[in-house]
Amino acid sequence: MPFENLSIHLGEDIVLEEDRLVDKVVRARRGGFCYELNGAFAGLLSALGWSVTLLAARVFTAPDRIGPPYDHLALRVESPDDPDLWLVDVGFGAHSHHPLRLTERGEQTDRGGTFRITGTPDGDLDVLKDGAPQYRLAVRPRALEDFEATCWWHRTSPKSPFTRKLVCSRLTDGGEARVTLSGDRLVTTVAGERYVETLTTDAEILAAYRDHFALELDRVPVVLDLA
Repeated sequence: MPFENLSIHLGEDIVLEEDRLVDKVVRARRGGFCYELNGAFAGLLSALGWSVTLLAARVFTAPDRIGPPYDHLALRVESPDDPDLWLVDVGFGAHSHHPLRLTERGEQTDRGGTFRITGTPDGDLDVLKDGAPQYRLAVRPRALEDFEATCWWHRTSPKSPFTRKLVCSRLTDGGEARVTLSGDRLVTTVAGERYVETLTTDAEILAAYRDHFALELDRVPVVLDLA
């Protein structure tokens, strides 16, 4: 399922309830951003017998700058048959391809990069990718409704990165490549090499959503006007 923020720009509601998220991601064959993808995935993992805890994180916008509370939703997952705790995150765009060991403090090599989890003086956990901080994870369990206020902010604020541009992205070819559509720019990244195609008509854009992301849209999303 793609990481996408199209609902914001299509004027669709985003309801942080497990059944509604599963309806969107599974039955409607759509994607979403962190609250939606990880929220729906938590329901799937729980149904399969895993113990899942929702965790809140603040995203680093620069090495010394961090976003608001509940900026991101990630999952702590454990199994009765496995003593390890796992950080599972399918809602952070270009992130690890596989779960990360939450208690491991050394480097963890993944197809998405080299990851490391470090503790902070306040008891939180910083998640780093290739040496750069990605987000600060609080370890206290949360509920879906805890994320509603920041989800609303991300949908409505001109300061939110999700209102300023369109994004739709997913891994392809077994994780070897990534395809991203932002407005009329279709970007394919293979082994670090970017190939950019500019789409010139609405028909081409809708076809790209259909062919690359299996999204059947009835109109082209347009960036939200918050002026």
